[in-house]
Amino acid sequence: MRLRPAALLAPLVLLTVLSSPPLAAAELTIPPIPYHQRTLPNGLQVISVEDHASPNVAVQMWYHVGSKDDPQGRSGFAHLFEHLMFKSTKHMHAEQFDRLTEDVGGANNASTGDDVTNYFEVVPSNHLQTLLWAEAERLSNLNVDEANFKSERAVVEEEYRQSVLANPYGKLFNAIDPKSYAVHPYKRPTIGSIEDLEAATLPDVIAFHKTFYRPDNATLIVAGDFDPEQLDAWVDQYFGWIPKPATPIPQVTAQEPKRKKNLRYTVTSETAPLPAVAITWLLPPASDTADSIPLQVAAALLSQGDSSRLYQSLVYRHQVAQQAGADADGRVGPGLFTAYAILASGHQPAEAEKLLHEEIIWLATQPIPAAELDKVKTQLLTGELKQRQTAQGLAFALGQAALIDGNPEHVNTDLAALQKVTEQDVHRVLQKYVTGAHSVTIDYLPQAAKGEVK
Repeated sequence: MRLRPAALLAPLVLLTVLSSPPLAAAELTIPPIPYHQRTLPNGLQVISVEDHASPNVAVQMWYHVGSKDDPQGRSGFAHLFEHLMFKSTKHMHAEQFDRLTEDVGGANNASTGDDVTNYFEVVPSNHLQTLLWAEAERLSNLNVDEANFKSERAVVEEEYRQSVLANPYGKLFNAIDPKSYAVHPYKRPTIGSIEDLEAATLPDVIAFHKTFYRPDNATLIVAGDFDPEQLDAWVDQYFGWIPKPATPIPQVTAQEPKRKKNLRYTVTSETAPLPAVAITWLLPPASDTADSIPLQVAAALLSQGDSSRLYQSLVYRHQVAQQAGADADGRVGPGLFTAYAILASGHQPAEAEKLLHEEIIWLATQPIPAAELDKVKTQLLTGELKQRQTAQGLAFALGQAALIDGNPEHVNTDLAALQKVTEQDVHRVLQKYVTGAHSVTIDYLPQAAKGEVK
Protein backbone atom coordinates (compact mmCIF):
# COMPACT_ATOMS: atom_id res chain seq x y z
CA MET A 1 0.00 0.00 0.00
CA ARG A 2 1.30 3.41 -0.95
CA LEU A 3 1.74 5.81 1.99
CA ARG A 4 0.19 9.26 1.88
CA PRO A 5 2.59 12.23 1.92
CA ALA A 6 2.83 13.90 5.32
CA ALA A 7 1.32 17.12 3.97
CA LEU A 8 -1.85 15.24 3.00
CA LEU A 9 -2.00 13.31 6.24
CA ALA A 10 -1.95 16.38 8.47
CA PRO A 11 -5.53 17.59 7.73
CA LEU A 12 -6.89 14.10 8.30
CA VAL A 13 -5.11 13.85 11.66
CA LEU A 14 -6.41 17.26 12.66
CA LEU A 15 -9.99 16.33 11.80
CA THR A 16 -9.66 13.14 13.83
CA VAL A 17 -8.37 15.02 16.86
CA LEU A 18 -11.14 17.61 16.65
CA SER A 19 -13.95 15.10 16.22
CA SER A 20 -12.91 12.37 18.65
CA PRO A 21 -12.87 12.48 22.46
CA PRO A 22 -9.43 12.08 24.06
CA LEU A 23 -8.49 8.50 24.78
CA ALA A 24 -7.89 7.56 28.39
CA ALA A 25 -4.51 6.06 29.15
CA ALA A 26 -4.66 2.29 28.89
CA GLU A 27 -4.06 0.48 32.16
CA LEU A 28 -0.96 -1.68 32.10
CA THR A 29 -0.92 -5.17 33.53
CA ILE A 30 2.39 -5.29 35.36
CA PRO A 31 3.82 -8.74 36.14
CA PRO A 32 4.30 -9.23 39.88
CA ILE A 33 7.76 -9.24 41.39
CA PRO A 34 8.31 -12.83 42.58
CA TYR A 35 10.07 -12.02 45.85
CA HIS A 36 10.83 -14.54 48.57
CA GLN A 37 10.60 -13.66 52.25
CA ARG A 38 11.79 -15.46 55.36
CA THR A 39 12.87 -14.64 58.91
CA LEU A 40 15.87 -16.18 60.65
CA PRO A 41 15.54 -17.49 64.24
CA ASN A 42 17.44 -14.40 65.46
CA GLY A 43 14.78 -12.14 63.94
CA LEU A 44 16.59 -10.98 60.77
CA GLN A 45 14.09 -10.44 57.97
CA VAL A 46 15.36 -11.56 54.55
CA ILE A 47 13.70 -10.54 51.28
CA SER A 48 15.13 -11.69 47.96
CA VAL A 49 14.17 -11.54 44.30
CA GLU A 50 16.00 -13.51 41.64
CA ASP A 51 16.62 -11.65 38.37
CA HIS A 52 19.17 -12.79 35.80
CA ALA A 53 18.77 -9.82 33.44
CA SER A 54 22.37 -8.82 34.15
CA PRO A 55 25.27 -10.51 36.00
CA ASN A 56 24.97 -8.15 38.97
CA VAL A 57 23.52 -8.41 42.43
CA ALA A 58 22.36 -5.75 44.88
CA VAL A 59 22.80 -6.24 48.62
CA GLN A 60 20.99 -3.89 50.98
CA MET A 61 20.78 -3.79 54.77
CA TRP A 62 17.86 -1.73 56.07
CA TYR A 63 17.96 -1.02 59.81
CA HIS A 64 14.66 -0.03 61.39
CA VAL A 65 16.17 3.05 63.00
CA GLY A 66 16.06 6.63 61.82
CA SER A 67 16.21 10.12 63.18
CA LYS A 68 12.91 9.61 65.01
CA ASP A 69 14.84 7.17 67.25
CA ASP A 70 17.63 9.59 68.14
CA PRO A 71 17.97 10.02 71.92
CA GLN A 72 16.58 13.21 73.39
CA GLY A 73 19.19 15.93 73.05
CA ARG A 74 21.27 13.76 70.73
CA SER A 75 19.84 14.49 67.29
CA GLY A 76 21.91 13.15 64.43
CA PHE A 77 22.82 9.79 66.02
CA ALA A 78 21.17 7.68 63.29
CA HIS A 79 22.96 9.82 60.71
CA LEU A 80 26.23 9.46 62.61
CA PHE A 81 25.95 5.67 62.40
CA GLU A 82 25.44 5.84 58.67
CA HIS A 83 29.08 7.02 58.65
CA LEU A 84 30.44 4.88 61.49
CA MET A 85 29.35 1.68 59.73
CA PHE A 86 32.02 2.29 57.08
CA LYS A 87 34.80 2.34 59.68
CA SER A 88 36.78 -0.63 60.91
CA THR A 89 35.44 -3.88 62.33
CA LYS A 90 37.11 -6.80 64.03
CA HIS A 91 38.07 -8.27 60.64
CA MET A 92 37.91 -5.30 58.24
CA HIS A 93 39.89 -2.10 57.88
CA ALA A 94 38.17 1.29 57.71
CA GLU A 95 36.65 2.02 54.29
CA GLN A 96 37.24 -1.57 53.20
CA PHE A 97 33.73 -1.58 51.73
CA ASP A 98 35.10 0.66 48.98
CA ARG A 99 37.70 -1.94 48.16
CA LEU A 100 35.15 -4.78 48.19
CA THR A 101 32.80 -2.93 45.85
CA GLU A 102 34.51 -0.22 43.79
CA ASP A 103 37.63 -2.28 43.11
CA VAL A 104 35.52 -4.97 41.40
CA GLY A 105 33.45 -2.51 39.34
CA GLY A 106 30.63 -2.06 41.84
CA ALA A 107 29.48 0.73 44.14
CA ASN A 108 28.30 1.31 47.71
CA ASN A 109 26.55 4.02 49.66
CA ALA A 110 24.14 4.63 52.51
CA SER A 111 21.37 6.99 53.56
CA THR A 112 19.52 7.97 56.72
CA GLY A 113 15.83 8.85 56.89
CA ASP A 114 13.22 9.54 59.52
CA ASP A 115 12.40 5.85 59.95
CA VAL A 116 15.29 3.83 58.51
CA THR A 117 19.00 3.76 57.81
CA ASN A 118 19.97 1.73 54.76
CA TYR A 119 23.29 0.52 53.38
CA PHE A 120 23.38 -0.59 49.76
CA GLU A 121 25.86 -2.12 47.37
CA VAL A 122 25.83 -3.50 43.83
CA VAL A 123 28.59 -5.82 42.62
CA PRO A 124 29.16 -8.49 39.98
CA SER A 125 27.21 -11.49 41.17
CA ASN A 126 30.30 -13.62 41.78
CA HIS A 127 31.10 -11.28 44.70
CA LEU A 128 27.80 -11.87 46.51
CA GLN A 129 29.29 -14.15 49.15
CA THR A 130 31.92 -11.58 50.09
CA LEU A 131 29.33 -8.80 50.47
CA LEU A 132 27.08 -10.94 52.67
CA TRP A 133 30.04 -11.72 54.92
CA ALA A 134 30.97 -8.03 55.07
CA GLU A 135 27.43 -6.89 55.98
CA ALA A 136 27.24 -9.50 58.73
CA GLU A 137 30.70 -8.45 59.91
CA ARG A 138 29.79 -4.80 60.40
CA LEU A 139 26.50 -5.74 62.04
CA SER A 140 28.21 -7.97 64.59
CA ASN A 141 31.79 -6.68 64.97
CA LEU A 142 31.84 -2.91 64.38
CA ASN A 143 34.58 -1.01 66.22
CA VAL A 144 32.77 1.80 68.01
CA ASP A 145 35.78 3.54 69.53
CA GLU A 146 36.82 7.09 70.37
CA ALA A 147 38.85 7.62 67.20
CA ASN A 148 36.10 6.48 64.84
CA PHE A 149 33.46 8.40 66.77
CA LYS A 150 35.34 11.70 66.70
CA SER A 151 36.38 11.46 63.06
CA GLU A 152 32.88 10.68 61.80
CA ARG A 153 31.27 13.24 64.10
CA ALA A 154 33.47 15.85 62.43
CA VAL A 155 32.31 14.62 59.01
CA VAL A 156 28.63 14.87 59.97
CA GLU A 157 29.15 18.35 61.40
CA GLU A 158 30.77 19.45 58.15
CA GLU A 159 27.82 18.04 56.20
CA TYR A 160 25.57 20.20 58.39
CA ARG A 161 27.64 23.28 57.61
CA GLN A 162 27.50 22.58 53.89
CA SER A 163 23.88 21.51 53.46
CA VAL A 164 22.21 23.72 56.09
CA LEU A 165 24.40 26.72 56.85
CA ALA A 166 26.13 27.28 53.50
CA ASN A 167 23.07 26.49 51.36
CA PRO A 168 21.02 29.73 51.09
CA TYR A 169 17.77 27.80 51.60
CA GLY A 170 19.14 24.99 53.75
CA LYS A 171 17.77 26.52 56.96
CA LEU A 172 14.28 26.68 55.44
CA PHE A 173 14.08 22.99 54.55
CA ASN A 174 15.83 22.01 57.79
CA ALA A 175 13.14 23.94 59.73
CA ILE A 176 10.16 22.17 58.15
CA ASP A 177 10.11 19.13 60.45
CA PRO A 178 10.80 21.02 63.73
CA LYS A 179 8.05 23.54 62.96
CA SER A 180 5.54 21.02 61.59
CA TYR A 181 5.42 18.47 64.42
CA ALA A 182 4.27 19.29 67.93
CA VAL A 183 5.27 16.14 69.85
CA HIS A 184 6.33 13.41 67.42
CA PRO A 185 10.12 12.83 67.26
CA TYR A 186 9.94 13.45 63.52
CA LYS A 187 10.48 17.03 64.66
CA ARG A 188 14.21 16.23 65.00
CA PRO A 189 15.98 16.91 61.68
CA THR A 190 17.74 13.84 60.31
CA ILE A 191 21.05 15.62 59.84
CA GLY A 192 21.14 16.55 63.54
CA SER A 193 22.73 19.64 65.03
CA ILE A 194 26.30 20.56 65.85
CA GLU A 195 25.35 21.30 69.46
CA ASP A 196 23.80 17.86 70.00
CA LEU A 197 26.66 16.07 68.29
CA GLU A 198 29.25 17.96 70.34
CA ALA A 199 27.40 17.04 73.53
CA ALA A 200 27.53 13.33 72.69
CA THR A 201 29.97 10.98 74.39
CA LEU A 202 31.38 7.62 73.36
CA PRO A 203 29.17 5.75 75.89
CA ASP A 204 26.13 7.43 74.28
CA VAL A 205 27.18 6.15 70.88
CA ILE A 206 27.92 2.63 72.11
CA ALA A 207 24.52 2.46 73.80
CA PHE A 208 22.75 3.58 70.61
CA HIS A 209 24.55 0.95 68.55
CA LYS A 210 23.76 -1.79 71.06
CA THR A 211 20.11 -0.76 71.18
CA PHE A 212 19.28 -0.60 67.48
CA TYR A 213 21.93 -2.43 65.43
CA ARG A 214 20.76 -6.00 65.99
CA PRO A 215 19.44 -8.73 63.68
CA ASP A 216 15.83 -8.48 64.84
CA ASN A 217 15.85 -4.78 63.90
CA ALA A 218 17.16 -5.28 60.37
CA THR A 219 16.00 -6.36 56.93
CA LEU A 220 18.42 -7.86 54.40
CA ILE A 221 17.36 -7.42 50.77
CA VAL A 222 19.13 -9.21 47.92
CA ALA A 223 18.11 -8.69 44.30
CA GLY A 224 19.65 -9.82 41.06
CA ASP A 225 21.69 -12.70 39.68
CA PHE A 226 22.00 -15.40 42.34
CA ASP A 227 21.07 -18.99 43.09
CA PRO A 228 18.30 -19.03 45.75
CA GLU A 229 19.52 -22.14 47.55
CA GLN A 230 23.07 -20.84 47.68
CA LEU A 231 21.85 -17.45 48.93
CA ASP A 232 19.90 -19.04 51.77
CA ALA A 233 22.93 -21.10 52.76
CA TRP A 234 25.22 -18.08 52.84
CA VAL A 235 22.71 -15.98 54.77
CA ASP A 236 22.38 -18.75 57.36
CA GLN A 237 26.15 -19.12 57.55
CA TYR A 238 27.03 -15.45 57.99
CA PHE A 239 23.99 -14.03 59.79
CA GLY A 240 22.39 -16.98 61.54
CA TRP A 241 24.89 -17.14 64.40
CA ILE A 242 24.48 -13.46 65.42
CA PRO A 243 22.58 -13.51 68.72
CA LYS A 244 19.27 -11.77 69.25
CA PRO A 245 19.51 -9.52 72.34
CA ALA A 246 17.13 -10.23 75.19
CA THR A 247 16.25 -6.57 75.66
CA PRO A 248 13.25 -5.18 73.76
CA ILE A 249 13.69 -2.68 70.94
CA PRO A 250 12.44 0.78 71.99
CA GLN A 251 9.44 1.88 69.95
CA VAL A 252 8.18 5.39 69.28
CA THR A 253 4.77 5.69 70.92
CA ALA A 254 4.20 9.44 70.62
CA GLN A 255 0.93 10.34 68.92
CA GLU A 256 1.00 13.56 66.93
CA PRO A 257 -2.16 15.50 67.87
CA LYS A 258 -4.49 16.87 65.25
CA ARG A 259 -3.76 20.53 64.66
CA LYS A 260 -6.32 22.83 66.27
CA LYS A 261 -5.30 26.02 64.49
CA ASN A 262 -3.09 27.42 61.78
CA LEU A 263 0.42 28.28 62.93
CA ARG A 264 3.03 30.62 61.48
CA TYR A 265 6.75 30.89 62.08
CA THR A 266 9.52 33.13 60.78
CA VAL A 267 13.01 31.83 60.03
CA THR A 268 15.76 34.23 59.00
CA SER A 269 18.86 33.65 56.92
CA GLU A 270 22.12 35.53 56.59
CA THR A 271 22.85 33.95 53.19
CA ALA A 272 19.51 33.74 51.33
CA PRO A 273 19.33 36.43 48.62
CA LEU A 274 15.52 36.28 48.38
CA PRO A 275 12.60 35.30 50.65
CA ALA A 276 10.77 31.98 50.53
CA VAL A 277 7.70 30.38 52.07
CA ALA A 278 6.73 26.81 52.97
CA ILE A 279 3.35 25.45 54.07
CA THR A 280 2.78 22.00 55.59
CA TRP A 281 -0.17 19.78 56.48
CA LEU A 282 -0.17 16.46 58.35
CA LEU A 283 -0.74 13.26 56.37
CA PRO A 284 -1.64 9.67 57.31
CA PRO A 285 1.07 6.99 57.46
CA ALA A 286 2.36 5.66 54.14
CA SER A 287 0.72 2.31 54.91
CA ASP A 288 -2.65 3.99 54.26
CA THR A 289 -2.20 3.48 50.52
CA ALA A 290 -5.84 4.28 49.74
CA ASP A 291 -4.99 7.88 50.62
CA SER A 292 -1.19 8.08 50.29
CA ILE A 293 -1.14 7.13 46.60
CA PRO A 294 -3.71 9.77 45.52
CA LEU A 295 -1.76 12.29 47.61
CA GLN A 296 1.36 11.49 45.60
CA VAL A 297 -0.63 12.10 42.43
CA ALA A 298 -1.90 15.41 43.83
CA ALA A 299 1.66 16.54 44.62
CA ALA A 300 2.78 15.58 41.12
CA LEU A 301 -0.09 17.51 39.52
CA LEU A 302 1.07 20.54 41.46
CA SER A 303 4.80 20.27 40.90
CA GLN A 304 5.93 17.68 38.33
CA GLY A 305 7.80 19.58 35.62
CA ASP A 306 7.41 22.94 33.91
CA SER A 307 3.82 22.18 32.89
CA SER A 308 2.76 21.63 36.52
CA ARG A 309 0.24 23.93 38.15
CA LEU A 310 2.55 25.61 40.63
CA TYR A 311 5.21 26.32 38.01
CA GLN A 312 2.69 27.66 35.54
CA SER A 313 1.05 29.91 38.13
CA LEU A 314 3.86 31.17 40.35
CA VAL A 315 6.85 31.06 38.00
CA TYR A 316 5.43 31.53 34.50
CA ARG A 317 2.20 33.56 34.67
CA HIS A 318 2.51 35.65 37.85
CA GLN A 319 6.34 35.56 38.00
CA VAL A 320 6.38 35.92 41.79
CA ALA A 321 8.67 32.89 42.29
CA GLN A 322 11.76 31.44 40.69
CA GLN A 323 10.96 27.98 42.06
CA ALA A 324 7.84 26.30 43.45
CA GLY A 325 7.03 22.74 44.42
CA ALA A 326 4.96 20.31 46.44
CA ASP A 327 5.67 16.96 48.05
CA ALA A 328 3.66 14.21 49.76
CA ASP A 329 6.19 12.74 52.18
CA GLY A 330 4.91 9.38 53.38
CA ARG A 331 6.44 7.95 56.54
CA VAL A 332 5.86 5.05 58.93
CA GLY A 333 4.09 7.56 61.17
CA PRO A 334 2.34 10.80 60.25
CA GLY A 335 3.77 12.32 57.09
CA LEU A 336 3.76 15.82 55.63
CA PHE A 337 2.27 17.46 52.58
CA THR A 338 4.48 20.44 51.78
CA ALA A 339 4.08 23.28 49.30
CA TYR A 340 6.83 25.88 48.96
CA ALA A 341 8.08 28.73 46.83
CA ILE A 342 11.40 30.57 46.56
CA LEU A 343 10.51 34.11 45.59
CA ALA A 344 11.57 36.13 42.58
CA SER A 345 13.21 39.51 43.06
CA GLY A 346 10.81 42.20 44.29
CA HIS A 347 8.19 39.79 45.67
CA GLN A 348 7.25 38.78 49.20
CA PRO A 349 6.13 35.50 50.85
CA ALA A 350 2.49 36.63 51.20
CA GLU A 351 2.13 36.81 47.41
CA ALA A 352 3.40 33.29 46.89
CA GLU A 353 1.44 31.95 49.85
CA LYS A 354 -1.80 33.27 48.37
CA LEU A 355 -1.11 31.64 45.01
CA LEU A 356 -0.06 28.33 46.59
CA HIS A 357 -3.37 28.15 48.45
CA GLU A 358 -5.33 29.15 45.35
CA GLU A 359 -3.77 26.44 43.20
CA ILE A 360 -4.26 23.75 45.85
CA ILE A 361 -7.90 24.75 46.42
CA TRP A 362 -8.52 24.81 42.66
CA LEU A 363 -7.03 21.32 42.30
CA ALA A 364 -9.12 20.09 45.25
CA THR A 365 -12.44 21.39 43.95
CA GLN A 366 -12.45 21.88 40.17
CA PRO A 367 -12.52 19.30 37.36
CA ILE A 368 -9.12 17.89 36.44
CA PRO A 369 -8.61 17.43 32.68
CA ALA A 370 -8.31 13.73 31.89
CA ALA A 371 -5.22 14.31 29.77
CA GLU A 372 -3.45 16.11 32.63
CA LEU A 373 -4.26 13.38 35.15
CA ASP A 374 -3.23 10.62 32.74
CA LYS A 375 0.04 12.39 31.95
CA VAL A 376 1.03 12.70 35.61
CA LYS A 377 0.09 9.12 36.45
CA THR A 378 2.09 7.94 33.42
CA GLN A 379 5.10 9.96 34.59
CA LEU A 380 4.91 8.43 38.08
CA LEU A 381 4.38 4.93 36.70
CA THR A 382 7.26 5.30 34.24
CA GLY A 383 9.57 6.44 37.01
CA GLU A 384 8.73 3.42 39.13
CA LEU A 385 9.11 0.96 36.25
CA LYS A 386 12.39 2.52 35.18
CA GLN A 387 13.74 2.14 38.71
CA ARG A 388 12.92 -1.55 38.69
CA GLN A 389 15.05 -2.21 35.60
CA THR A 390 18.15 -2.60 37.78
CA ALA A 391 18.87 -4.92 40.68
CA GLN A 392 19.54 -1.91 42.93
CA GLY A 393 16.26 -0.24 41.98
CA LEU A 394 14.36 -3.46 42.49
CA ALA A 395 15.81 -3.80 45.99
CA PHE A 396 14.91 -0.20 46.81
CA ALA A 397 11.32 -0.77 45.70
CA LEU A 398 11.09 -3.80 47.99
CA GLY A 399 12.65 -1.90 50.89
CA GLN A 400 10.23 1.00 50.51
CA ALA A 401 7.28 -1.37 50.39
CA ALA A 402 8.40 -3.49 53.34
CA LEU A 403 9.72 -0.88 55.75
CA ILE A 404 7.89 2.37 54.94
CA ASP A 405 4.63 1.16 53.43
CA GLY A 406 4.49 -1.68 55.94
CA ASN A 407 4.18 -4.70 53.66
CA PRO A 408 6.47 -5.98 50.85
CA GLU A 409 3.39 -6.97 48.86
CA HIS A 410 2.78 -3.27 48.21
CA VAL A 411 5.52 -3.61 45.58
CA ASN A 412 3.00 -5.64 43.57
CA THR A 413 -0.18 -3.68 44.32
CA ASP A 414 0.76 0.00 44.46
CA LEU A 415 1.35 0.45 40.72
CA ALA A 416 -2.09 -0.95 39.92
CA ALA A 417 -3.57 1.36 42.56
CA LEU A 418 -1.69 4.30 41.05
CA GLN A 419 -3.21 3.65 37.64
CA LYS A 420 -6.72 3.59 39.16
CA VAL A 421 -6.45 7.00 40.87
CA THR A 422 -9.33 9.21 39.72
CA GLU A 423 -10.15 12.90 39.80
CA GLN A 424 -12.49 12.15 42.71
CA ASP A 425 -9.66 10.48 44.64
CA VAL A 426 -7.46 13.57 44.27
CA HIS A 427 -10.32 15.84 45.38
CA ARG A 428 -11.10 13.60 48.36
CA VAL A 429 -7.60 13.42 49.82
CA LEU A 430 -6.83 17.11 49.32
CA GLN A 431 -10.09 18.14 50.95
CA LYS A 432 -9.53 15.71 53.83
CA TYR A 433 -5.88 16.43 54.64
CA VAL A 434 -5.04 19.80 53.09
CA THR A 435 -7.79 22.28 52.28
CA GLY A 436 -9.90 20.95 55.13
CA ALA A 437 -7.11 20.91 57.72
CA HIS A 438 -4.91 23.36 59.60
CA SER A 439 -1.52 24.32 58.24
CA VAL A 440 1.89 25.46 59.45
CA THR A 441 3.43 28.30 57.44
CA ILE A 442 7.10 29.22 57.54
CA ASP A 443 8.14 32.64 56.25
CA TYR A 444 11.83 32.54 55.31
CA LEU A 445 13.40 35.97 55.25
CA PRO A 446 16.82 37.33 54.39
CA GLN A 447 17.99 38.79 57.68
CA ALA A 448 18.58 42.28 56.27
CA ALA A 449 15.02 42.29 54.91
CA LYS A 450 13.31 41.04 58.03
CA GLY A 451 11.69 44.37 58.82
CA GLU A 452 10.46 44.83 55.27
CA VAL A 453 8.05 41.89 55.24
CA LYS A 454 4.72 41.91 57.04
